[in-house]
Amino acid sequence: MSHPVSVADLHFAYPDGRQALSGVTFSVGKGERLAVLGPNGAGKTTLALHLNGLLRAARGTIRIGDLEVTDDNLVEIRRRVGLVFQDPDDQLFMPTVAEDVAFGPANLGLEGDELEGRVDEALAAVEATNLRQRVPHHLSGGEKRRASLATVLAMDPGVLVFDEPASGLDPAGRRELMETLVGLPVTQVLITHDLPLALELCPRSVILDEGRVSADGPTAGLLGDDELLARHRLEMPYRLDGRKSGR
Repeated sequence: MSHPVSVADLHFAYPDGRQALSGVTFSVGKGERLAVLGPNGAGKTTLALHLNGLLRAARGTIRIGDLEVTDDNLVEIRRRVGLVFQDPDDQLFMPTVAEDVAFGPANLGLEGDELEGRVDEALAAVEATNLRQRVPHHLSGGEKRRASLATVLAMDPGVLVFDEPASGLDPAGRRELMETLVGLPVTQVLITHDLPLALELCPRSVILDEGRVSADGPTAGLLGDDELLARHRLEMPYRLDGRKSGR
């Protein structure tokens, strides 16, 4: 049985010659929440953009279920993989939240009651029904995050990929986001350098550094290894035993 996400020997270099990914390999199980951790410049966002075909690898393969990410399959890949950008304003551009959420499914050909139902379901899934007629740029940071997530859920993806999902959120917004993500019954990949978020949400993590997977295992075990974290320029704001980190 195929995994929802399988990445094998992925290599990618930018036009200036900078090697961003060097043989990345991992898979994600059905319904799993996986964190991809690493310092700035590790290749995390580059990897996220490969998972739904926005960037294309020089070498290696990505499969989403039984489908390989190729030019011929891009429309279906982008329906299956919802990418939630770090800045919600990148995904909110219509006069109302409801119109933003309807935009993707409408482009797939949904209309009438079927389209309205898809919008209602997506907003309800992130507890944003009350935002339906709001103007997106008037929303708070947490509200924008939920609205942008609804625009992705409306496409009915099997996989969600988040690039720094808690960036810019206050503590209440952060807590609301975590509760929302735990309640979503889809495979999730969280690209983040926010180690406490990963610890709370993701039973398993991979550490990406210099474009390579340097570690793959239970999140609590990885984040409890001070030497491992130091080697990859990562730091918990507190130790797992509750004391503040001394590094």
